[in-house]
Amino acid sequence: MRMSDRKLQQWLKALICAISCLKTEGLYVGITYVTSAVAKGAVCLDGSPPAYHLDRGFGAGINNWLVHMEGGGWCNNITSCLSRKNSHLGSSMKMVKLLAFSGILGNIQAFNPDFYHWNRVKIRYCDGASFTGDVEAIDPVTKLHFRGARIWRAVIEDLLARGMRYAKNAILSGCSAGGLTSILHCDSFRALLPVGTKVKCLSDAGYFINVKDVSGAQYIEEYFNQIVELHGSAKNLPASCTSTMNPHLCFFPQYTAQQMRMPLFILNAAYDSWQIKNILAPVAADPHGYWSDCKLDIKNCSPTQLRVMQEFRLEFLAALTGLGWSSSRGLFINSCYAHCQSEMQETWLRNDSPLLNKTTIAKAVGDWFYNRSPFHVIDCPYPCDRTCHNRVFDPQEQLGV
Repeated sequence: MRMSDRKLQQWLKALICAISCLKTEGLYVGITYVTSAVAKGAVCLDGSPPAYHLDRGFGAGINNWLVHMEGGGWCNNITSCLSRKNSHLGSSMKMVKLLAFSGILGNIQAFNPDFYHWNRVKIRYCDGASFTGDVEAIDPVTKLHFRGARIWRAVIEDLLARGMRYAKNAILSGCSAGGLTSILHCDSFRALLPVGTKVKCLSDAGYFINVKDVSGAQYIEEYFNQIVELHGSAKNLPASCTSTMNPHLCFFPQYTAQQMRMPLFILNAAYDSWQIKNILAPVAADPHGYWSDCKLDIKNCSPTQLRVMQEFRLEFLAALTGLGWSSSRGLFINSCYAHCQSEMQETWLRNDSPLLNKTTIAKAVGDWFYNRSPFHVIDCPYPCDRTCHNRVFDPQEQLGV
């Protein structure tokens, strides 16, 4: 039986949508191991070489570089680092050989209009301290290597040799622990690039705040202190911060970003799901699991829990405004229960993506980088934003830090 014109049009639209979705998910990029870094001691927790994935730029973007830092939490003691050592977060031998690029890393103009033709790099994360550690000694029993800062320099040097030394434009970006890296290493990234290169940095879900947990303890401050001490990170944190306060505090963006010289775009959910789960209500502060259902899905939160989360949002915004005003800084702070919004196509740029002032994240970041228009927008409180892609977690998922 012959289709009607209307049904045919619907079928064609569905087909086009399916092909488009396939294209956005269809880019897989091979791994590059920086074997020359091993001789410099720039190695993952297990001693394996660092690695990255590079998709070459083309056309007008051939001399533009987007360097994106992978996230994945941290390890704060020998036990947690030994656990990471046997995973892709501690060994390049455990990393997948092909990695999907989408969102800000995508190569289709319709889905990544400003950066699709740039050289796009994802640097893999295998040191457990946001690329800040540097301990010379290697424990003969655990054989753990704390060398994140060396990895950072070795990988950037390798990229410079592969053409980044000719960069006209460059962005250092990252998600979660990688978003923190993009703040901590932004100025050093600038220093390693040619003088004439335009450099800016983007932190996605990397603005971790120093706040008490639901039990009243300073859980995250002590956790960051343990990371900095174990990995010997102090000497690799911004000197503008460590010269005036305890080094472990300089792991928090609210104390380091104010002194940054390079322009920074902060993309973050005000109810960041990782921070709610691991900073506000970590397992240690909630031994009876009162927050368990709430952390899985914000719709499960009681009125009391939502009030606590609204207070967390206010503390988050206070930590942001404490940076002071900067015309070069970009802000996209939506009221979603989410974590990392630049890597996924559905939140970066799609017909149902999150919006602030009717603007997608992709457009806000692109306009900011190219100085087309500033973007400095903070959303109204939950649940006002109907464009959010709120996370819903599997009950079997590990909730602790």
